[in-house]
Amino acid sequence: MTLSDTRAQVNEAEPLRKLGVELELGGHRTETFSGADLIVMSPGVPPEQPVVASARAHGVPVIGELELAARWLRGRMVAITGTKGKSTTTALTGRILEAAGFRVTVGGNIGAPLSAQVAESTPESVHVIEASSFQLEQIETFHPWIAVMLNFSPDHLDRHPTVAAYGAAKARVFENQDANDWKVINADDPAVLELARKGRAQTRLFSMRGAIESGTAIEGDWIVDRAKQQTTKLVPLDAIHLLGPHLVNDVMAAATVGAIAGAAPAAMTAAVDAFHGLEHAMELVAEVGGVRFVNDSKATNVDAALHSIESFESGLVPIIGGRFKGGDLRLLREPLKKRARAVVAIGEAAPLVKDALAGAVDVREARTFESAVADAFALAKPGGIVLLAPACASFDMFRDYAERGRRFKEEVRKLA
Repeated sequence: MTLSDTRAQVNEAEPLRKLGVELELGGHRTETFSGADLIVMSPGVPPEQPVVASARAHGVPVIGELELAARWLRGRMVAITGTKGKSTTTALTGRILEAAGFRVTVGGNIGAPLSAQVAESTPESVHVIEASSFQLEQIETFHPWIAVMLNFSPDHLDRHPTVAAYGAAKARVFENQDANDWKVINADDPAVLELARKGRAQTRLFSMRGAIESGTAIEGDWIVDRAKQQTTKLVPLDAIHLLGPHLVNDVMAAATVGAIAGAAPAAMTAAVDAFHGLEHAMELVAEVGGVRFVNDSKATNVDAALHSIESFESGLVPIIGGRFKGGDLRLLREPLKKRARAVVAIGEAAPLVKDALAGAVDVREARTFESAVADAFALAKPGGIVLLAPACASFDMFRDYAERGRRFKEEVRKLA
């Protein structure tokens, strides 16, 4: 077994050598790839690299980590994908199933990789998996019992060549399902309905707008399960403690999985009531001098930032920018015009943010992240809200969105 990495050094070098793994560091050798029996790609590595193309030309199979792990799991899989809301839905689904008595592991694109769950997998296990487009584009036999698609909008266009290619990667979550499986579909999103159209699994819809005869909907103060014979109350809306009305959509998706699995409404409600969201996802950080600070560092695309912004009525000062992944920043113009006092632009995308929002809202460019938080605080006084909703990746300034979110909270603590 060989690990090939472009980095000259990796932290795991010595433990890997002790396991008998050969290390090829500082670059990829074509001979290594072309002579391999199998290549397993990390999700973050673009699959179009010349050495990978050469290996494929020599008949070497190429798969991703998700595919490799799934081949060895003994339990059933629940795979959750979509452009936004995956982590929240995955975490809550795991808690609902656990409260209902299932043996649950949660991972994939959130927390531990799926391969870390193989050793503990049993026939009774339910593996709840956050699945990204990067992971799904490298599957072959990956076969979830329940596949969830939350929503779809342009994203990761710095990696996928087109929106259609991005959508095709997402839709692969349904590819190997059969008539004994389930696909959980957002009936309010036409793009999701189209992407799921060819799947062979049974369809279960959920809809916040409620325009469905059968599936998960909202009636009065409840999330309910509508069926032809009766309507069953699943979760009261007052049990949801998440900031932002769009997150109700994620709760509905998780409750739908619970209903398919046979979780009792009482177990669902207990899990939802105890769930206060994830770090960096519409996380209320603090109130300083009458100004609230909200960390939505996971809003790494335009659509996610749009939903964050629309969660507030007025007095808003968003921090937007980073490494742009594609999409149309102009979609933020009208929502910001109605709600924002100003916008603070950061990172590589700051000029794009200024151009896209010119004439709709005052945009101030910050040279450092520290000054961005301080400037937003000053602009939000009195009684406003500072919202970190970048609409961009973090890699120009930080290791990942989590480091960006933690830095935001550190700067807020300094202000306090």
